[in-house]
Amino acid sequence: MALVTSKEMLLNAQKGHYAVGAFNVENMEMVMAVIAAAEELNAPVMLQTTPSTVKYAGLSMYLANCKAAAEQASVPVAMHLDHGDSFALAMQALRTGYTSIMIDGSHNVLEENIALTKRVVDACAPSGIPVEAELGKVGGKEDDLDGGDGGYTVPEEAREFAEKTGVDSLAVAIGTAHGVYKGEPKLDLDRLSKIRDIVTIPLVLHGASGLSEEAVKESIKRGICKVNFATELRIAYTKGVREALNGDPSMFDPKKYGKAAMEQVKEIVKSRMLMCGCDHKACV
Repeated sequence: MALVTSKEMLLNAQKGHYAVGAFNVENMEMVMAVIAAAEELNAPVMLQTTPSTVKYAGLSMYLANCKAAAEQASVPVAMHLDHGDSFALAMQALRTGYTSIMIDGSHNVLEENIALTKRVVDACAPSGIPVEAELGKVGGKEDDLDGGDGGYTVPEEAREFAEKTGVDSLAVAIGTAHGVYKGEPKLDLDRLSKIRDIVTIPLVLHGASGLSEEAVKESIKRGICKVNFATELRIAYTKGVREALNGDPSMFDPKKYGKAAMEQVKEIVKSRMLMCGCDHKACV
């Protein structure tokens, strides 16, 4: 089917008390693997690219790849700009055909974040493209994104932010981090519950790679409707390529080690979809 927006996906997840898995993709093989996993589990899915990934090959290249794969799929697929770092990039993604946009103004003070987000929301509204934003700052480092030690989302500020921007979903900072965790993350789940009590739009969890199944499920129970996974997919892909080449040093066909990498990615994606509870929700 054709690419869809993320709006109905997330509202359905909110009503059904599960989360949509959102997966960062770097190349054709990762796109194919994520959609194969979604097909096997009959799950709605979001494909994502960060500004760093976009710099590597361009918005049009990634969109064409994901659009072609989505048109052959029987499950809903949305194409999302993850951590859009400027109004200009958000508009480029909108014009290119992305069906979901994130503008990340979390490094700005609250008033500037509100102004930037509202500007993107207003620009996307005529096309019916939903917008995600971030309040608080998810820590860690991934690609060009450096959240440092992070900063927690203040519940009352989250309500003000949602009301003033009209944003469709909100990524909250409750102790997660981008990249590889160096220790056991301590999530402020009570803070998440407080945000959920006063904010009506779907909430998003970033930095989920490496979180325990218990932590992810409890976050969903307390209001998370979309969970982002990136680092785990990269690790799985690289593991598949490395094992294939180490197992057969004479191998030179990219299709062969690409297939091995896709299998690794597909399995990790399936496990995360089951963790999110979005399996068999494609037709909800």
